[in-house]
Amino acid sequence: MKKIFCITVLGIALLAFDQSKPVLAQAAYYGDKITAKKAMDVSELKEAMGDQEELTTKVKATLIESCPKKGCWMQLDMGNGETMRVSFKDYGFFVPKDGSTDGKEVIIEGVARKETTSVAELRHYAEDAGKTAKEIAAITEPKEEYTFEAVGVIIKD
Repeated sequence: MKKIFCITVLGIALLAFDQSKPVLAQAAYYGDKITAKKAMDVSELKEAMGDQEELTTKVKATLIESCPKKGCWMQLDMGNGETMRVSFKDYGFFVPKDGSTDGKEVIIEGVARKETTSVAELRHYAEDAGKTAKEIAAITEPKEEYTFEAVGVIIKD
């Protein structure tokens, strides 16, 4: 009986400390707990939206920057020279604002929209991003762009 017990304990210990398994990448979650399953690449978003003004979806992209004041928005690389601004549902959560997540892969879930962003709002975002007064004053036209209101965010390490 002692032998069976010792063999069982040894087997469990070997499985528990098996170093041959790949280590899973770390990730940080913000807002609703979401998964990466079925997330489309952001470069496919325009085609997926077609003529729709909005689409509930899940997207993966590279984070360019987040709001350095509060972490209340992100800019994502759309892979075609354009960026997409991401805000957070009901201002309910924030992401790191220190630049530590810039360049990392993110998965976001929520609603993508085609919108016209006003000059006042564009200037507000530029001010949040720490742009100079000259750069802010140079914003004189509204911008047609894709935006995203996220209910949850995963930032991969």
